[in-house]
Amino acid sequence: MGPRIDRELAISALLMAVWRRRPEQEVLVHSDQGSQFSSYDWQDFLREHRLKGSMSRRGNCHDNAVAESFFQLLKRERIRRKTYTDREEARQDVFNYIEMFYNPKRRHSFNNGLSPVECEKQYFERLKSV
Repeated sequence: MGPRIDRELAISALLMAVWRRRPEQEVLVHSDQGSQFSSYDWQDFLREHRLKGSMSRRGNCHDNAVAESFFQLLKRERIRRKTYTDREEARQDVFNYIEMFYNPKRRHSFNNGLSPVECEKQYFERLKSV
């Protein structure tokens, strides 16, 4: 989280994901058409880390449906009616929601009732068996 939505914030967030997940194969990174995602710095970062950019088409709300669904849940389940004393408290609360609840525990009907972590684990186990 940061005070401005700029390319440095976007690159820092993606760097954290790359560092944490250490993808071995090319990964598709989907974004909207914001200036931070069309910057030369962003494009260079994608190339340097074997990431492939994918941008929404202008005016197509369905391109970003997964992200929109997530943010709707975050707002409804966690931050609605909360008042944070500062950005750091908000950042920690959102981090806890994502890392301690949403990813490992929250079940999704789209994933046959599995959490994102469990769904991904089963996906990679199926890949190994092929």
